[in-house]
Amino acid sequence: MAHDHDHGASTSSRTRLAIAFGITTAILLAQAVGAVLTGSLALLVDTAHMLTDAGGLLMALIAASLMLRPTTATHTWGMRRAEVLSAALQALVLLAVGIYALAIAWQRLLDPPEIPADSLLIFGIIGLAGNVLSLAVLMGDRHANLNLRAAFLEVLNDALGSVAVIVSAIVLATTGWQQIDTVAGLAIAALIVPRAFFILRSSVTILMEAVPAWLDLDDLEQHLLENPHVRGIHDLHVSKIGTGLPVLTAHVEVEPGCFTDSHADEVLAELRACVRDHFEERIEHTTFQLETSDCSREQPLPHA
Repeated sequence: MAHDHDHGASTSSRTRLAIAFGITTAILLAQAVGAVLTGSLALLVDTAHMLTDAGGLLMALIAASLMLRPTTATHTWGMRRAEVLSAALQALVLLAVGIYALAIAWQRLLDPPEIPADSLLIFGIIGLAGNVLSLAVLMGDRHANLNLRAAFLEVLNDALGSVAVIVSAIVLATTGWQQIDTVAGLAIAALIVPRAFFILRSSVTILMEAVPAWLDLDDLEQHLLENPHVRGIHDLHVSKIGTGLPVLTAHVEVEPGCFTDSHADEVLAELRACVRDHFEERIEHTTFQLETSDCSREQPLPHA
């Protein structure tokens, strides 16, 4: 079967990630200078956060480049799983940032640092402007795969952080309430941690080769058994190599006459059409081993 891995979309994703990474790096350098000039602890923490997110975008960019590599005799699927590994690493980093924010929140609520409101406002606005631009760049491909989804979440996290800095600066300037910075940080962590956990769970599910959530394996087996030539199904496996790339393998017991009457090719085409057309997501990569009842009763070879 011909396989289209949508290299055009991957190239577009890499370009978007490269632009977002450039913008994020520029913001990072600006905030680092601001943190040194003002001595603001809040700005220093946000700069460290930006460094983490820039690293996440760099991982996403590398993964997007690896996904464009062709298949080889060593990597028969190419580097398609690079997006899953990158998404998992980005999610772990986001979780670490969120847990760190929760861990130091109590201490900072009891002993809030002195923060210059005017400097926070200036650099908060700079950060928000850059993050909004990055979000606009990534918006079109944010659902393309887990890698892009995680990268979009990284930048969204930055944007929320910039909003928190701006709100904190305004509240500090008008009320002098120092704890507002910590409260805003807790709110961001509460929004980011669940999303990061969802991406991490999705990545682990693919790496563990679980059946895709949208597919009922029993329903699939019943569809295959509806074919009049099929007598049984065993060793049925469905998993995902990466986003939009489900694969299926199965041993199918058919009537002996299918091989003597040249029905085998017809049965094989019908089975492929069944899994391609009857489910929420098309399964283009299918491998069916047709066999008679005598073959299906043979003991399987032990696994090394």
